[in-house]
Amino acid sequence: MKKMNVLIACEFSGKIREAFVQKGHNAWSCDLIPSEISGQHIQGDVLDIINNDWDLMIAHPPCTFLAVSGARWFEYRQKQQKEALRFVKQLLQAHIRKICIENPVSIISTKIRKPDQIIQPWMFGHGETKATCLWLKNLPLLTPTNIVKGREHKIHKMPPSRNRGKLRSITYQGIADAMAEQWG
Repeated sequence: MKKMNVLIACEFSGKIREAFVQKGHNAWSCDLIPSEISGQHIQGDVLDIINNDWDLMIAHPPCTFLAVSGARWFEYRQKQQKEALRFVKQLLQAHIRKICIENPVSIISTKIRKPDQIIQPWMFGHGETKATCLWLKNLPLLTPTNIVKGREHKIHKMPPSRNRGKLRSITYQGIADAMAEQWG
């Protein structure tokens, strides 16, 4: 196994970063906010480091202005939506051999291109639903690792709170582990 330089863009939880570190890779997370767990984390704009020597990037662009769950607000947020789509394009066009862009069902599908794959937490050991789209460059589709029964809509039913958006964006551990195992 070749040790890779892995960038996890727009990740504050450190889950995917640490899954790759456990597999022996030089993995770094980068976000505008601090990491919730200690480890190799760059607090800042990912575009400032995107041209470093990365072998793989897994990016989670903020979905606030992209996700169709917020479609009722689209007409009031057109400027923010254009900026969000420009950011996604910059991530996709990075000079990194292997790229995964992760987002919920969103306008990326209609404004840029359809996702290569849609995964669910229940395919990776979590009995919950949360359709997650993956736009891939030079990466295989993720193979489910542990299909479980139970299809709880936990994320959808999450009550309003100060941290709701942040909590909804955290990657499930089973998905993080599958990415590290299959793409590392």
